Amino acid sequence: MNLPRKLQMLAAHFSSRTPKSLVFHSSFSSAATQIPESDESSSVDGLAKLINDHPFPSESFHSFLRKRILPLLVSPCKVDSVLGRLFSGHANALKAFELFRFSLQSPEPPLSPVAFEKTLLFLIRIRHFDKAWELMQEVHQKQPSLITHKSLSIVLLRFAKCKSFDDALDMFDKMERLFGKGKFGTNEYNILLRAFCTQRQMKQARAVFRKYHSRFEPNAKTFNILLLGFKESGHITAVELFYHDMLRRGFKPNSVTYSIRIDAYCKKGRLSDALSAMEEMEKAKIPPTLETLTTLVYGAGIARNPIRARRLFEEISHRNLKPDIGSYNALLGSYVRVGDLKSGVELMNKMEELGVGCDDVTYHTMFWGMKKFGDIEGVCKVYNKMVRKKLVPKMRTVVMLMKLFCENGLCDLGLGLWVYLVENGCCPHGHALDLLVTALCCRGRVGEAYECVKQVVDRGRHPSEIAFRVLEEFLVKMGEMKKLEDLNGTMRRLQTVMPLSRGDAPALATDDTLR
Repeated sequence: MNLPRKLQMLAAHFSSRTPKSLVFHSSFSSAATQIPESDESSSVDGLAKLINDHPFPSESFHSFLRKRILPLLVSPCKVDSVLGRLFSGHANALKAFELFRFSLQSPEPPLSPVAFEKTLLFLIRIRHFDKAWELMQEVHQKQPSLITHKSLSIVLLRFAKCKSFDDALDMFDKMERLFGKGKFGTNEYNILLRAFCTQRQMKQARAVFRKYHSRFEPNAKTFNILLLGFKESGHITAVELFYHDMLRRGFKPNSVTYSIRIDAYCKKGRLSDALSAMEEMEKAKIPPTLETLTTLVYGAGIARNPIRARRLFEEISHRNLKPDIGSYNALLGSYVRVGDLKSGVELMNKMEELGVGCDDVTYHTMFWGMKKFGDIEGVCKVYNKMVRKKLVPKMRTVVMLMKLFCENGLCDLGLGLWVYLVENGCCPHGHALDLLVTALCCRGRVGEAYECVKQVVDRGRHPSEIAFRVLEEFLVKMGEMKKLEDLNGTMRRLQTVMPLSRGDAPALATDDTLR
């Protein structure tokens, strides 16, 4: 497509601002694995980059951990932060798993429950359910204090989502046996119930309630979890019926109960009903919380009423509460939904001035609004601001930006975003790779597309089926069989230690198929 000249100049300006160290060149692979300076490498981003750049499984990861990484992990907080950065950056899950296990065997640094929870998230994301259970057994034996209700919830939630109903109940029973009969009570029962409710599986949640209610006495949290399930399923009538059923049973609503009801009304655009629920809350002598008011600001945005959203936002301070970044993001969303992008940008600037800051939700909201209302130039400006602030966006924002750049002929910005993420220790999501590789190949920039796929494989991640097949087709047309053979060889070695997940590209059976 033909871009306006001003937008072309803007994209060229941003591309020219890319540091020389980030530009692709023939020795990119070797340059990417160089060890940063000590001060940089000891930071969370630096450590995540070192781990992400390690050529797994070509070189020993254990030796690398012992010599390079563990001496720099001086506190439980550092371990937690590095694992968090690796998770948000879609790093190789087995690297994170080995990092945790290696740390588990070492007295220094001590581990925290957060590190265990993040490692479970890694394993369950790639559906290594057996390995996650084995790790839980090992942790229970070596450091049982690391196992929390949240770690149990992580496993049960994923079982409820990806496995059968019987598998989820079987896992709950296995956990109870691991900890010992009599150690599980209503709190653990609520975790199982919540796993189905958050997945909107209310039929299964009712079955769990019937199966275990004689063993575990329900409490206020049990009923709130069930109410949450009806809210998540999007059936307002079911929420109202169950709420009144709770009252008939003698249940006394608390702030959580009212917040769930208010959120249910807000998500359906029924702001007046949400406000009525808050009035009920106040009559019951339960003061609205910051979360309650933030939900109402959000609901006013859904109702496309930014003036009311602003008044509700101001009410937060009038009630002697301090608005947080979530409150500001809710107000920002109310402006963006009606196309008032100017007020949105002004609010972002105010958030920076007040020290509230902008997070991924802030930027995602602005990008979404600017994309919806066709302000691509505005997207470029806000994107440049995000990079200057050194904020690494989450993958949903990455995919949105990559799609916008690639579909509007701004491949340099798409490539710049990719390099920015890699340099910050991320291995971007497979869909972002699909978009970028397809766009680059269709514009004759096959060499750069090849480097992107190679970076993913060199960092221990399988490329997506779509990206690999597109690249394969163009490499064959160009007669670049050596590159294809090298890439396929690395993929085959990786496949021996890292099983394929849904959507991953399998290595070709033999090199003969490449000739």
